[in-house]
Amino acid sequence: MRTSHLLKSIAKAGICSAIVMSAITFGSFAPKAHAATPETLDLISTGKEYIGTPYKFGAPVGVTYAFDCSSFTQFLYKSLDVNLPRSSSAQASVGEKVAKGSLSVGDLVFFNTNGKSISHVAIYAGNNKIIHSSTSQGVTVTSLGSSYWAKKYVTARRVLS
Repeated sequence: MRTSHLLKSIAKAGICSAIVMSAITFGSFAPKAHAATPETLDLISTGKEYIGTPYKFGAPVGVTYAFDCSSFTQFLYKSLDVNLPRSSSAQASVGEKVAKGSLSVGDLVFFNTNGKSISHVAIYAGNNKIIHSSTSQGVTVTSLGSSYWAKKYVTARRVLS
């Protein structure tokens, strides 16, 4: 009886050790989110100054009376000396790919809203929120977890180190 109890204790300790070692080993390879920086917090703060600015497809770069999604991201990142391409699909090829679970404030987040390819870009604002220029609301902050955006999510890119 004692031998059986001792063997069970040894087996439990071995299993627990294996789980802990696996977590440590695999956890060290998992991509990690970067902490928000003053730079990325300023980016989001500046973006919020434009909440309510109307959406206009093809809005000229540099104007602030209207934005489409990619002119909005392009405008904000230009203040950080980051030059982004004009379209959301072209912006999706810039920077380093980021797993959805490792998003950091300031990451670009891409969506397929036209059923064909990447057609929308937003900026991750933290707390599962994005800031973007939406066709229905203009510049707005939206939950990334909403049923609409969760289904349309494609990828994310980090353009700031």
